[in-house]
Amino acid sequence: MTALPAIQDTSFAVQTALAPDLAAAVDYARAEKAPLTRKAYGSDYRLFRAWCEAKGVASLPAAPETVAAFLAAEAAAGLRPSTLGRRLAAIRYIHKLSNLRTPTDSEGVKATLRGIRRSVGSAGVRKAPALAEHVKAMVAASPDTLAGKRDRALILLGFAGAFRRSELVALDVADTEESESGLRVTIRRSRMDQEGEGATIAVARGSVACPVEALRRWLRAAGIESGPLFRPVNKSGKTN
Repeated sequence: MTALPAIQDTSFAVQTALAPDLAAAVDYARAEKAPLTRKAYGSDYRLFRAWCEAKGVASLPAAPETVAAFLAAEAAAGLRPSTLGRRLAAIRYIHKLSNLRTPTDSEGVKATLRGIRRSVGSAGVRKAPALAEHVKAMVAASPDTLAGKRDRALILLGFAGAFRRSELVALDVADTEESESGLRVTIRRSRMDQEGEGATIAVARGSVACPVEALRRWLRAAGIESGPLFRPVNKSGKTN
């Protein structure tokens, strides 16, 4: 992983006097993030730094224009908006540790990410044909019961949005918003999003196996209007 920037002071005498405590402070700063998060941030930042070196621009401190261009390049390479959000979190974190202004707070950078999310959502979801057929078979095999309706909604929504299981389980009704083009799903927080910035994923409607219609049928059958989106179904066929 990329080494975290050291806490700096302009006075050599002060650094010498504070050396033991300063070293402990650096250890505490590193412990702020979970090991997996620090590993992911290190990998993300190395990619950003390598891209900046190839372009001949500074990565630390990075200009907002540099970060926005990096996002555009990564999006053109096919990266998902959720991955780009993590890239931004890594760039922001390294700048904060270095006591530098965070370029990710620029409205231009935020607008770029919003535009990417909107463009990816309107373009629909690209699926491998074989995988799509496998999902359709799973949905077709689900019984027409309350649990079956829940499972169909889980499978179709999870596949269409490429959500992790933990992200699906954590969803509330308030995290979904139906629109003319499909569904907007807000992920409040995930394992790779320790900053809690969240992400909004666009889910397109389907002509054969529609995740939006499957979710609507599950919520209507279960009588769910608020709270957790997906819930256990007991042996009596009722939600807990």
